[in-house]
Formats: sequence, C-alpha cells, structure tokens
Amino acid sequence: MTIIHLEMTSPDQLVPGNPPPSSLELTEVGPEAAAEIGDLYRQTWEPLATGGRLTWSDGQWADELAPPTIHTWVATVHGDAAGFAELSVEPEGVVGIVVFGLVPTYQGRGFGAAFLTEVIRTAWTLADPTTRVWLQTSSTDHPHALPNYRRRGFQILKRTS
Repeated sequence: MTIIHLEMTSPDQLVPGNPPPSSLELTEVGPEAAAEIGDLYRQTWEPLATGGRLTWSDGQWADELAPPTIHTWVATVHGDAAGFAELSVEPEGVVGIVVFGLVPTYQGRGFGAAFLTEVIRTAWTLADPTTRVWLQTSSTDHPHALPNYRRRGFQILKRTS
C-alpha cells in the first residue's frame, strides 16, 4: 500500500468543484453522533476493504469525536446522510482532513467535489490563522479520491510505502 501525503499552504490554492447536482448540506456533529459516524465510516470503507476504524465501537467513535480539536461534519442530500469529514486542528495553525468520504450511493454522482470544496473552505477557518491544510490518501482508497484532491488544489508532498 502506498500512502500519499498532500497539502495546501494558502486558501488561494483551492480550486472549487462544480456545484452539487442537488442540495448538499453540512452539519457539524459531536460525540452524540458516534453511531451515525461509525455507520457512515463502515458504509464508505467496507466496499474498499480498507480503513482501520471498521471495527470501532460507538464508544470508540464517541471518544474520537469528543476532543475540542476535532470537528466532524455530516453531508446530507435531501435529508439522507451522504458522507462525513473529520478535521483535526493541530498546533501552529495546521488543520488535517483526517477522514473524508462519501457512501457508495453518492459516489460518482457529482457530490464529491462540492463536498470536498466545502470541507476545505471550513478547514481554512478553524485555526486563527490556519497556515496549512493537509490530508492523506492511499492506493486502497476510492479511485476518485486522489484526482479529486489534486483538482481541488492539493499538492503532493511525498509518497510512502
């Protein structure tokens, strides 16, 4: 497996995606949404046979979502959960997009670029000031992941095996 590390060092690097084909709303959630987040994670990563959190309990998810440095958003389309993103605010204004994913029924339908655009915009507002936004993907992630990250303006820092 290859891990690809990407970053943006300025909000001006963001290249917005096309608008979604229908309404896409983001709602911030916390530990109370642990069961929903765990379910979304499993829906997204089980088909890829990847993801270290597939076996997490609701308690583990609640612990993950509880710190004030963790910000999690659920994306909905007409009230249906379509995916989620978990961001982590780190020292020196760095924000990591730790998890980003769409459930399979919304993949390949024009929602990923719009969702990622909003997540990146949000990431740039979480620290005062935000100096860098990073994320990682791997060779086992969805085939659209890396191209979407690159089209939104992320630059590859390095690849590790």
